[in-house]
Amino acid sequence: MMTNNPPQTAGFEMAGGTLSVVTHDTLPLTSLFGVAERKNPKRAFLFVSKVLGRHIPIAPATMRQTYCQLAAQIPQDLPEPVLFIGMAETAVGLAAGVFQEAKKQLAQPVFLTSTRHPVSGELLCEFKENHSHATDHLIYQPEDAELRSRALNARTLVLVDDEATTGNTFLNLLQALREAGLDEVERVVTVTITDWSNGDIANRSPLPVDEVALVKGRWSWTPRPDAPVPVMPSVNVTASGTSRLSPYQDWGRLGMDETECRIGTHIVAEPGEKVLVLGSGEFVWQPFLLAERLEQQGSDVRFSSLTRSPIATGMAIESVIAFSDNYGLGIPNYVYNVAHQKFDRIIVCVETPAETVCPALLKQLANVAPHVEVLTYE
Repeated sequence: MMTNNPPQTAGFEMAGGTLSVVTHDTLPLTSLFGVAERKNPKRAFLFVSKVLGRHIPIAPATMRQTYCQLAAQIPQDLPEPVLFIGMAETAVGLAAGVFQEAKKQLAQPVFLTSTRHPVSGELLCEFKENHSHATDHLIYQPEDAELRSRALNARTLVLVDDEATTGNTFLNLLQALREAGLDEVERVVTVTITDWSNGDIANRSPLPVDEVALVKGRWSWTPRPDAPVPVMPSVNVTASGTSRLSPYQDWGRLGMDETECRIGTHIVAEPGEKVLVLGSGEFVWQPFLLAERLEQQGSDVRFSSLTRSPIATGMAIESVIAFSDNYGLGIPNYVYNVAHQKFDRIIVCVETPAETVCPALLKQLANVAPHVEVLTYE
């Protein structure tokens, strides 16, 4: 809904063109995101969140505050059961955090994430994120019988992503879920940090939609006629790699209701110790809970993640480390805005065996911190 506040505008000059955004919200835009160039011919720019904990290392308390702010905006009168779905890979942790806060007011909640890593389970649906570096998503039915019943009989969908630029991904997912048999759904809530779709989701949806975001507005892109076309690495892979996945899928792929930190329970950080906790790909919720616990013990903690998202250095991306993925897919992975910093300890959290972590990553992280350890969720 548009407010009467004067518009905030921002323009960003890039090699491929000019990005312009406008919003009538009062929250300063620069407090939420920067921008960077994507190595993607489908869309040349990326909003780089400063509150997400994905491409910029941030304090877990900042992430938790974001979860609480978004959950507080979700309507209280939702028809139940309520199915929350987080978008892989970037919004898996965001969605789990919003779910953890919002579920306190619900009797029949259930949480799922989309994934690009096939697991042993019954597939619910597939859908596409057309502009992405990795377009294909899978969603599995919950393992637990009660959670499965909630999902299949959901009357409300809460769809969570880090940002919406056109709303197409949400609409693709909604269509896929309805075609999969979720025909009891009568209401949809979209949750994003920034929503630039300018009301298009609600206007184009066949069901009533509430749009929740910290900032809403619109964007425009003016390409440079002579700009080179970005070359994107081959990361659009939805497949089982050669690495064995952890049997614990309790954080979203196969359904989640209750959640607690089960990783790194033996780790104790010193007060004031500067610690970086890194999740990996879609495996970020348990690592975040670990980072939050260490922060509450008095450590100076930052959280970020390994990712397959190919982004050019410059603007919001000050440094990059490139390496091979730990899933055995043979695709490039990256960690952003870490190489130029210094920490006392780095904890790399993975859902695959420790030996699957690329030695090149560990070698480069050793230049950032004197103590680097790999923590597996097994």
